[in-house]
Amino acid sequence: MKIVFAGTPDFAAQAMRAIDQAGHEIVLALTQPDRRAGRGMHLHASPVKVFAQEHNIPVLQPATLKQDHADLQKRTVAQEAYQYLSSIEFDAMVVVAYGLILPQDILGLASKNGRHGCFNIHASLLPRWRGAAPIQRAIESGDASTGISIMQMDAGLDTGDTVLVGDLKIAPQETSASLHDRLAALGAELMVKTLNALERGAVITRTPQSSDGITYAEKILKNEAEIDWQLSAVEIDRRIRAFNPFPGATSSLNGDLLKFWDSCLPNKGQTEQSLNPGQVLGFSEDGVYVQCGVGVIEILEMQKPGGKKTGASACLQTYRTQEKIMQFKKD
Repeated sequence: MKIVFAGTPDFAAQAMRAIDQAGHEIVLALTQPDRRAGRGMHLHASPVKVFAQEHNIPVLQPATLKQDHADLQKRTVAQEAYQYLSSIEFDAMVVVAYGLILPQDILGLASKNGRHGCFNIHASLLPRWRGAAPIQRAIESGDASTGISIMQMDAGLDTGDTVLVGDLKIAPQETSASLHDRLAALGAELMVKTLNALERGAVITRTPQSSDGITYAEKILKNEAEIDWQLSAVEIDRRIRAFNPFPGATSSLNGDLLKFWDSCLPNKGQTEQSLNPGQVLGFSEDGVYVQCGVGVIEILEMQKPGGKKTGASACLQTYRTQEKIMQFKKD
């Protein structure tokens, strides 16, 4: 089938690669404009754009698809994108972590003239965790499982009917990075199955989402990263793993802002010894024990400003010689 693909990050590029390898023809890639990043603030193409260029797939990068946008320049760009989409032949549209809202006129293009419509890979078991950050919020909330929903898109925010669903157990030490990779692979697999079924002419069952159990995964903000040591060890452990790789949990020690990349809940033998949340209680072979509002957490991997990720015990060696009592604090 001929596919218009809309997506931006690596999660989307993996699905794009699977669709291409399955023999479907991607006739257009829509992706967000190049962004400046890194110390030199150079422009970087999205993973979807990189894949498209490597495979000679046309690319459009409109800043918006809203033809009624108040900004004349953006409105013109949106109109040009709509005209291009109107001029090409395609059978379906696939949207994966695109980052732009698809207005009704674009959804309408994907459904007219016998086309199959617009399908989305969403990284949760809808209607739980609609929205921008379903992977992180599932870990932060302590969900036991999550999954992929292949959804027939409508004009709402992740409100469309599901056509294929697959679930995954969330491992006890799962980070957003590791869960992202497992969900990306599952999403690519399920999307290819959906497109193959459409190509065979199979009947696709559309299941309306339940009105019960709706939750929203709000976008992760950098100011959420700072650890509140008054929280329980369970809550802090979830947040450290949820915010790996972005934005990275942080806390200050002797004026340095350190990042926390991995943690766990220690064995029962390590109990509360202090009334000062944030105080370092002791060291394990690779980690450090820190008092929380309720319970103790073992920090396993940390990073100093300008340094590399390393075991928490090694990371704190220099601080051990400076202070008898080490106390993490919020800025």
